Amino acid sequence: MPHAGPQPEPEDSATHAARLAAPARAGQFDELRAGPNGDGELRGTWRAFFSTIGETGLADLDRRAATIARQIADDGITYNVYNEEGGPQRPWPLEVLPFLISADEWAGIEAGLAQRARLLQAILADVYGSGELLRAGLLPPALVYGHPGYLRPLAGTTPAGAFLHIVAFDLARAADGQWWVVSQRTQAPSGLGYALQNRLIVARLFPDAFREMRVQRLATSYRRLLDTLLRQGAAIEGATTPRVVLLTPGPYNETYFEHAYLARYLGIPLVEGGDLTVREDQVFLKSLYGLERVHAILRRLDDDYCDPLELRPDSTLGVPGLLQAVRAGNVVMANALGSGFLESPAINGFLPAIARYLLGTELQLPSQDSWWCGEAAARAAAAPNLEHMVVKPTYGSDGARGFESRIVANQSDTERKQMLERIKNDPDAVTLQSYVPLSQTPTWTGGALIPRAAMVRAYAIADAGGGWHALPGGLTRIAARYRQGVSMQRGGSSADTWVQASGPVDTFSMLPEPLRPDDLAHRRRSVSSRAAENLFWMGRYSERSELSVRLARSVLMLLADDADMTPALLGVLHQLSLRHGLVPDGVPTPAQSLPVFERTLIVGLSGGDESFGLAFNLTSMVRAGAQIRDRLAAEHWRLLVGAADALAGRGMRRSVSGVWSSDQVMRVLTDLALRLAAITGAQTDRMTRDDGWRLLTIGRQLERLTDLSYAMHALFDSSAILDDDGFDLLLGLFDSRITYRALYQRRQEIPPLLDLLVQDSANPRAFACIVGVLRLELARLPAAEANELVALLPLAEQWPLLADLCALSEDGRFERLLEFTAQLQTSAADLSNAIEKLFFSHTTDAFRQVGS
Repeated sequence: MPHAGPQPEPEDSATHAARLAAPARAGQFDELRAGPNGDGELRGTWRAFFSTIGETGLADLDRRAATIARQIADDGITYNVYNEEGGPQRPWPLEVLPFLISADEWAGIEAGLAQRARLLQAILADVYGSGELLRAGLLPPALVYGHPGYLRPLAGTTPAGAFLHIVAFDLARAADGQWWVVSQRTQAPSGLGYALQNRLIVARLFPDAFREMRVQRLATSYRRLLDTLLRQGAAIEGATTPRVVLLTPGPYNETYFEHAYLARYLGIPLVEGGDLTVREDQVFLKSLYGLERVHAILRRLDDDYCDPLELRPDSTLGVPGLLQAVRAGNVVMANALGSGFLESPAINGFLPAIARYLLGTELQLPSQDSWWCGEAAARAAAAPNLEHMVVKPTYGSDGARGFESRIVANQSDTERKQMLERIKNDPDAVTLQSYVPLSQTPTWTGGALIPRAAMVRAYAIADAGGGWHALPGGLTRIAARYRQGVSMQRGGSSADTWVQASGPVDTFSMLPEPLRPDDLAHRRRSVSSRAAENLFWMGRYSERSELSVRLARSVLMLLADDADMTPALLGVLHQLSLRHGLVPDGVPTPAQSLPVFERTLIVGLSGGDESFGLAFNLTSMVRAGAQIRDRLAAEHWRLLVGAADALAGRGMRRSVSGVWSSDQVMRVLTDLALRLAAITGAQTDRMTRDDGWRLLTIGRQLERLTDLSYAMHALFDSSAILDDDGFDLLLGLFDSRITYRALYQRRQEIPPLLDLLVQDSANPRAFACIVGVLRLELARLPAAEANELVALLPLAEQWPLLADLCALSEDGRFERLLEFTAQLQTSAADLSNAIEKLFFSHTTDAFRQVGS
């Protein structure tokens, strides 16, 4: 037999990667490979990465990418897109491959970031203080006073703590490998939450590479930020337990997920403007416990929205009077208000001279060359190289003078003429910057390594002593394929940023120092009034959805039964279906046309119309949950979203008309019942039993009391309870069929029915148990008026006797029972109003207004 020739050595992952990788575009730095045209060997960082990703190497990247997509979906990591109608939530786009920076490269970047942060801090102190830069001509007054980011109400104010705590810098690497600062973000820099989330996901996918490449960890930087705010907050009037909050514009903001995630990671309350109030020049959190002093605010809200009294009057997101509290030095703002003018691209052109003036040194990280067209000399200098420029708005893209940035080389002749006309008519509003083609980093796409343009957002974070430290990583944004500019709004994605450590890897975690026994006394989590209200209504909508599903299933099964139903029962089915929005007003009753009624009910469930009924309840439950994302576990949030998706029937085939069949509806309702049961389990057994959870529980029990007393009243008032089907319907709505049959087999008698549904304190849906839970949890609420709340619900010992409830009046009606169920409905409504006024609206005369 002929001998086989020598077999080729198996290709290692690094060699395989080099063979698969397409080169970067000409004139753009190739992050993956060295060589003048990106055709050389893999760079050291990437060779180390591919050599440590395991035996499966690149063949396993598809699986890891799928894992990322699944985890992002499971955790509900989203990014809201404004340029689409309604601002839909998109899953956060994250590449499987990280962006790599060597230790030597990072050393230069880190020093440059810290220097620039010190410089910007010094500029703010000068502009709002002595004004030497303006007098010396180092900063044109029009760039400062003409910029909406300069806040005249704060002139002469030195903020508590510091002007800046976090500065974000967008970095680009030019074709020669030099890093350039393209822009800086000083008002409310975004991305810290996403950067952390990216790290937690990607590092777990490549544990060996992460460890062997000695990638620096991020926790110390986040802890430094929190410690700085706590120490500066403690300096205000000697506060021993300073309170720090994170101020968000709310769930409709494009980066709301990271606000909730960052607040949860730092262990601070997530608040909106309506959660805060200013009293006597101090900021307070409106909470279940009254007004609680706030000493420091980590904000993600732009300056002009922060105070409708002195800034933007149409803002509903801010805190009236906040500027006065800032001027009084009674609250630390991170970052301080009034730094927005530093975000102007025109500022970059003046920074080198300012650095020499204020710091006595040159900038270690160069700025992208900038020419402010408000200076005739700058316009003349830039004109010969216009083809190689980027046109940017001096004062931001909003407002009458704003526009989107444009690369001149990519513009048509008509667009260039319009741009030149803009410069001629309003030169101050235009800044020209040299175009730096972004470096290209490898991405895993369709089984190949495809280079795409990348820009790194790096962060400098201040410490309590006035020093600055760079977060060893950041948020790398990657352009959509074939695009040269990065934009998350235009289809871009992100990558985890790995910085190799030059020394030992920092092993610090966010776990704080051990607590002493004294620290534990009276320790509790703050619950804002807004969070409490959303928890309350999430509980109500969860319970309301459960009962609606039970009702819909019961009605459809009764309608599908061939047995004749009495007019009384048909009337109750119509009454209850109207109350719960299963059918609209005006639909023929089942007595008038049973097929039309049934079809209308099925169409309503199939359409998923969120304006009424079950779809409305589920959507409202999700919206309430979205307001308190920082309080919900990822599994809990997935359950909420999954329930709403289940009714939408995603992936289920429909008829040509788009309407489900009866069998399909029943399958959806059965699935939805299981999901809602899981939500109930998450809310009752997997949430910390703090006062926020207490309001959620009270909301559930109030809804249960209201709806079940109404259902019982309807069935007894119409005498439909005397029908076998009516009797069984009530047991089904109270979710008590199994218990009743186990106790009484097939006996259908009123006394045992009422004993189980009214007086049995062991039945979680009996009135005795519901009222008992309400009284217990109401008594534990943190308010002096808690006993008055409890008194709105009568003790079970004061209820009518079972014999009285079962007794018939002379005209054959259950008068005493009907009075009792009507009383329960009134008590539930009064209690709901009192809770709203006392805890959510903070109205002091809550009880005087009840029932008036």
